Amino acid sequence: MSHPDLNLLVTLDALLAEGSVAHAARRLGLSPSAMSRALARLREATGDPLLVRAGRGLVPTPRALELSERVGLLLEEVEAVLRPAEALDLSKLTRTFTLRASDGFVENFGPDLIARVNREAPGVRLRFVPKQDKDSGPLRDGSIDMETGVIGKATGPEVRVQALFSDRFVGVVRADHPLSAGQITPSRYAAARHVLVSRRGSEKGYLDDILEIQGIRREIGTMVGGFAAALALARASDMVATVPERHTRDLRADMFSFALPVPVPEITISLFWHPRMDADPAHRWLRGCVRDVCAASAGQGRAEA
Repeated sequence: MSHPDLNLLVTLDALLAEGSVAHAARRLGLSPSAMSRALARLREATGDPLLVRAGRGLVPTPRALELSERVGLLLEEVEAVLRPAEALDLSKLTRTFTLRASDGFVENFGPDLIARVNREAPGVRLRFVPKQDKDSGPLRDGSIDMETGVIGKATGPEVRVQALFSDRFVGVVRADHPLSAGQITPSRYAAARHVLVSRRGSEKGYLDDILEIQGIRREIGTMVGGFAAALALARASDMVATVPERHTRDLRADMFSFALPVPVPEITISLFWHPRMDADPAHRWLRGCVRDVCAASAGQGRAEA
C-alpha cells in the first residue's frame, strides 16, 4: 500500500486559498506547469476535480470546500510538531521521573534532590527503583529515565554517561568493636568476620580479588544484597562491613569507620541516560539537579574528611 505524499496538503492549501494555479505556483515558488501536475495528482488522490473552470478563473467543488478547513487545521498541527519546543516552565511542569539507583544513593542524596525538585518544580514527582543489575534495557525501553552507578560490562555502548563524583571504600564496625581501638593492619582486618555485599549472591567480591593479590583472604560471615543491610548487620554484631564512603555517610553516623589497610582503587559514580532524552528540556533540567546535589554532597564530604 503506497503512502500519500503529505506535501500535497501544502499544495492543496495554496490552491484553495488562491483559486488560481498561477497564483498558487508563485506562492509556493513553483512553475505553473509543476503546479498543474500537482493539481492532477490531487485530483487522482481525492477522486474529485477540486477546482473547475468558471469563466477565466477556477472555483472549488463541494468536496474542495469540505477539505479547505480540515487542510488548514492539519497544516497548523504539523507546523506545531516541527516547531522548536517552547521554553520550559518549571512552575507548570507536571511529570513523574523514574530513577534507578542503589539504596545508598537514595538514602544519602534523595532528600536533597527531592527538596531541590520541590522548590523548582512542585508538579514533578521522583520515583526511585532499586538496581538489580547494570543492564541498560530499562533505559532503552523508557521504563526508567536515568540511572546512577558504576559503569559495567552490561552498560550499553549508546548510553550517555556523565561522572558525578568519586568514592572510596571504607571499613565500618559498631562503635565498641575491637577494631575501633589500635592500628588496623591487613591481618587484623582480614581476621574479622565480614559482611559481603553482592546483588547476585556471589561468595566473592571485587575487594577479595584485590586482597588475594596481596596474599590476604578475609572470612565471609554472611552475604546481603545492599549496603544498608550490611551496615545494619555490622551495627548489631562483630562483623565488618566494607562500603562506599559517600554513599553511606548518613547510615554510618553512629558507627566507627576506618580507611582500609590495603590500597583499593576509588570508584566513579556516574549518571546514565538514553540519547533520545538528550534534548528533552525537563530531562536536561533534572540531570542538572542530580549533578548539583551530588557536587554539593561531595564537597561536604571532602570538608569533613
